[in-house]
Amino acid sequence: MKKQSIKAGDILIDFLLDAPDTNGAATLFEFTVPAGAKVPVPHYHKDFDEAVYGLAGTMTFTVDGKRHDIQPGGTLFIPRGAVHGFDNHGDTDARALAVITPGLLGPNYFKEMAEVLNAGGPPDVAKLKQVMQRHGLVPSVPQAAVARP
Repeated sequence: MKKQSIKAGDILIDFLLDAPDTNGAATLFEFTVPAGAKVPVPHYHKDFDEAVYGLAGTMTFTVDGKRHDIQPGGTLFIPRGAVHGFDNHGDTDARALAVITPGLLGPNYFKEMAEVLNAGGPPDVAKLKQVMQRHGLVPSVPQAAVARP
């Protein structure tokens, strides 16, 4: 596969392997998150796992409520069904490598997200959720955001 770069909002995704390259076993991409970038809402994956390897800066993942700071050389496994999100609270760009197994999440997801995020003005949240769900990602409202009686 020829390297494919996609800019979705603040995040740059560089696809290195797509499902056809691996007979569906995995997809592989680098993603760069600028300091203070807007990031996806917490979510979980219905049918695939994700492994992350830190390449530059510090990316903070929260997985099932537990915080993980991933720096260069650091790793994190996110099993399907685990609610997670990420941020870059640092002063420099953070970059990581993601491996999706099986290879169900590919460039089309990021292209569709980019179309909504890059349309100008505030993004259409309903459309973002539809794209996520169509590709096996389920948005999850953080417990702190749930209204309490």
